[in-house]
Order: sequence, then structure tokens, then C-alpha cells
Amino acid sequence: MKRIAFDVMVETIKQAFLLAGLPEEKAIICAKTHAETSRDGVYSHGLNRVERFLDFVSKGWVDVHAEPTLDVNLGSIEIYNGNMGIGITNSIFAMDRAMDIAQQYGLGLVALNNTTHWMRGGSYGWQAADKGYMAICWTNTESCMPAWGATSGGIGNNPFIMAIPRQGGHVVFDMAMSQYSYGKLETTRLKNEKLPFPGGFDQEGKLTDDPAPIEATRRILPTGYWKGSGLAIMLDLFSAILSKGRTTADIDLVGKGACGGCSQVFIAIDPLKINDQAFLDEALEHTITQLRNSTPVTAEGEVNYPGERSLKTRAENMQWGIPVDDGVWNKVLGFSQAKMP
Repeated sequence: MKRIAFDVMVETIKQAFLLAGLPEEKAIICAKTHAETSRDGVYSHGLNRVERFLDFVSKGWVDVHAEPTLDVNLGSIEIYNGNMGIGITNSIFAMDRAMDIAQQYGLGLVALNNTTHWMRGGSYGWQAADKGYMAICWTNTESCMPAWGATSGGIGNNPFIMAIPRQGGHVVFDMAMSQYSYGKLETTRLKNEKLPFPGGFDQEGKLTDDPAPIEATRRILPTGYWKGSGLAIMLDLFSAILSKGRTTADIDLVGKGACGGCSQVFIAIDPLKINDQAFLDEALEHTITQLRNSTPVTAEGEVNYPGERSLKTRAENMQWGIPVDDGVWNKVLGFSQAKMP
């Protein structure tokens, strides 16, 4: 497994996107977002997702020229139709609008209907925190996970993100509703490794830490068992109702790839309209200090706050280059050098 410099990865992905027909500004934004995702260690939703995104574009499942259009304006709440545009640029727009509204009201909520895969949801938490805003955002997906008590897929693996700005490194929580996302299963399998904990069921209905049988059965394990299942259902319903959009059951009928026609919610909060900076700093540092003083499970272990390991991985990958799977990198190189069929 080789390492690729961040700027080289951005430029390579950008060229692939330009050849696929993306306008230059969108190609740059999307290439940077994919590269940042891999830079931060979420390899499954960065470089590894380029091929799938290009496939969706070639099939017409993503309209690379579409822009969000306003459906509803309620002051502190706005609802937009994503018009099946690029999920990344739609999401960046939505979080920017939520922050604009929060600057006026303290809290802004922007919901998107009829949009497409946003790739790493945590990108939009980092986006808000970088500008000094707290954020909560989530999306629903097509059905790709069994509800608790079922063997067949019926609920979405609906990512949920929370972010708080911090001068010493933002606190950003980014989770799927399964113990491990399908992307994590894929990257673990490609490295010929096992999962740290059981992540789903094999053909015999037994929990396993081997990613391949879980990918085959598509019986990923909801995080927290029935609790993750219930939370996935509620996030699905909230996103559809707040955006006037599709539920997971309705996304299944669209049939335009992962998250094609999904519903998303972006909430931004200006914490300085509630507290002063000293209070925020104290609350964050007291919490992080308490975590630091926790007794780790192993002598060499450590306890991290949400987002801390991403920052460590980011620093390492910026210094040494971003690890890539040779097969994945070679495919993206090919896409950057010749037009898509």
C-alpha cells in the first residue's frame, strides 16, 4: 500500500471529475472533499468512492449541473429541493445556509429533499466547526440494514453527525447506525483484516468479525442492537418529514444507486449567542481533561474525544502521504487520463 501526497490526490480526482463532465468549480470542491476524507482516515468514503460516484454520473443518476432550489422559507427553517444534484455540493450549500440563518437567529435548520449521496457526513460537521458553529446533521439512505429482529434489509444505515468548535481541535462525532459501515467492511476486507468487534451476521445467522460474510448477507449489526435500529427509523422519519422528502421505503422505489433521492437535515447553532467564549472553553477543556484522566483498558491505550483520532491521522497523512489501495488508486488514475465510457 503506497502513500499519495494530498495535493496529488486532489488534482488526480479533479481531473477524473472534469473528464466526467463536472463543471470546474464543482470538480474542485468534490475532489478536495474526497481527498480530505481519505486524509482524515475515512478511506471508504474518500478515494474509494470516486469510482462509484463516476458510475452514478455516467448513468444519469446524479445531475452534475443541478443546483438546490428553495421550496419553503420559514425564517429559521428553509427547505430545498436538491434536484438530484451532486450530494457534496448540495450539502455544503445547505450547511452554509444553516450557518447564515444561525448568524441571525442563533439556530438555523436547512433540510434537503431529492438529493444524492453526501459521501462522508462528517465533512459538514467539520465545515461548521471551522467557522465557529455547532452542528447536527443527518441523512436517510436506501434500505441496507435489517431492523432489529429481522433478517432482510428494511431500514437505512442513516449517518448522524454532531460537531462543536474548539480552538485546540474540534469535537466531531460521526457515526453510522450500524456497528460498522459497508465502507468500513470493504476497507477491512481489502486489507485482509478482521473487524475489532463483531459487525454483523454470516450465512448461519451467527455474529462474526469477518467482513466478507457480512457483505454477502448484508446483515450488518445495528449499533446498540435494538437501540441503533430504533434511532435509524426515527432519523429516517425526521429527515423525510422536515424536508418534505422521501423516506427509506420511498428511496428504494427510486432505484438510482446509494442514497439516490434521499432526505437530509442540517442544523447550525451559534454558541456565542448563548455563552461567552470563556464558558465554551471551560466546558470543553473540563470534559477533555476528565477523559484524559480516565484509566485506559490497556497500559498503552488512550482515551480520545470524538474527532481526536481523525486529527492525528490528518497530521500523519499530510506529513507522509495518504495511504491508498493500489488497485483503487490505479483505477482513479485511469479515470483521470481518459474519458469515461
